[in-house]
Amino acid sequence: MKTLRLADREIQSPRPALIMGIVNATPDSFYGDSRGGADLALRLTDEGADIIDIGGESTRPGSSYVSEEEEIRRVIPVIEQIRKSSGVVISVDTRKKAVMEAAWNAGADIVNDISSLEDDAALAPFAADKGLPVILMHKRGIPSTMQNQTSYDDVLVQVSSYLTDRAQLAEKAGIARDKIIVDPGIGFGKGLAENKTLIWGCGSLCGGRYPVLMALSRKSCIGMMVGEEGGPSESEARLYGTLTADILAVLRGASLVRVHDVKACRASLDVLESFKDFTGGRE
Repeated sequence: MKTLRLADREIQSPRPALIMGIVNATPDSFYGDSRGGADLALRLTDEGADIIDIGGESTRPGSSYVSEEEEIRRVIPVIEQIRKSSGVVISVDTRKKAVMEAAWNAGADIVNDISSLEDDAALAPFAADKGLPVILMHKRGIPSTMQNQTSYDDVLVQVSSYLTDRAQLAEKAGIARDKIIVDPGIGFGKGLAENKTLIWGCGSLCGGRYPVLMALSRKSCIGMMVGEEGGPSESEARLYGTLTADILAVLRGASLVRVHDVKACRASLDVLESFKDFTGGRE
C-alpha cells in the first residue's frame, strides 16, 4: 500500500508503487503516443493511473525550453477539461511558478520540477504556501546540452548528495518532508552505466528519507538494454524492457513509476503485489 499526502487529501494505492501516467501537451515529446490532452488523461485514469503528469515543455535531450506563456497555453486547457469530469490527482511538469500557479488555480495538485526548484526561486515558497507535494529531479545543464556531461566519479553518491541538498532547501522553504519526492533523472546527463547504477541503487537515494520516483518509460537507455540503440521509442521491445526495469526499480525501493503504458504497468505491479505474502507453498 502506497500513500501520498496532498494539500487537502491523501491518495492510496493497493499496489507496491503509485502509477503516474504521462500526458505531454507538446508537439515534440520523444514518444508520440504520449502527446495529447484530456482524452488521453482520462483514458490513462481509466487504465489505472493514480496520478496524471501533464507537461507543456519538452525536456527530451536536445530540446529547447519554451516561454511560460506558451506553457500555460498548452497545459491549462487540459487541466480544465480533466476537472470537468475527474478528480484524478494531477501533477504538472514545470520549472516555473507562474505556470504552476495557473495550474493550481485550474485544479492541479503536485509540482514536478526537473530543476529541483532551482530555476525559479518563487516556486518553492508557492508550493509551501499551498501545501503542494514537490518532485525534485537531478539533471546536469539544460536539455539541449545535458548529454555532453555524463561522467561522474560516483554517480549514486553525487546524485544522492544533490537531491539531499535540494530536499533540505525545500524543507527550509516550508515544504513538509512527507511532501517531498526525489527523482534521479534517468537519462538527464547520464550514460547507460550511470542509469543502470541509479536504477539498482534507487532505494538508497537520500538515505531513504524521501519517496523515489523512477521515470524510465521507453527511454533510450531501455532501448540500449534491449539492443535497440538509436531505434524507435515506439517499439514493443522498449515497452517490455520498461516493464522489467520498473519492476526492478520497485523491488529496489522506488515508490512511484512514471509511465506511458499505464495498463501494462498496472498489470505487472498487480502480479508483483500478488506475491507479497506468498511463502512458496502450493495453493
